[in-house]
Amino acid sequence: MQVGQTQVVFYREQSGRVPTLQWLENLPERPRARCRALIERLQQFGHQLRHPHAHVLRDGIYELRTRLGKVRYRMLYFWNGNTAAVISHGIIKKTAAIPAREIQRALRRKQQFEQNPVLHTQEIENE
Repeated sequence: MQVGQTQVVFYREQSGRVPTLQWLENLPERPRARCRALIERLQQFGHQLRHPHAHVLRDGIYELRTRLGKVRYRMLYFWNGNTAAVISHGIIKKTAAIPAREIQRALRRKQQFEQNPVLHTQEIENE
């Protein structure tokens, strides 16, 4: 990791399932590449990443944002301290607002992560 670069990890469930990885694997090639580029931007810019690439939702939950045509792709994430971002999961957004249940899911995962970071951390493999 380069000096000043933000560590980005995926949230891992207790079962070992990694929701973001599964979501990315199921995306078509172009949006998957866009989402991976967003993750790299978050690694590069960290807290400095702003709109249109990142947006604050609420209660410490943020979103990484991209779109292809009319389809909006979002990855919800939260911060662990000042230097690590944890990507909770991804969604394909069909409405203007992020559904409340998706924010709640990210908040639950944030709480679980804070209770046991080692169990809930999946390192990102660079391709």
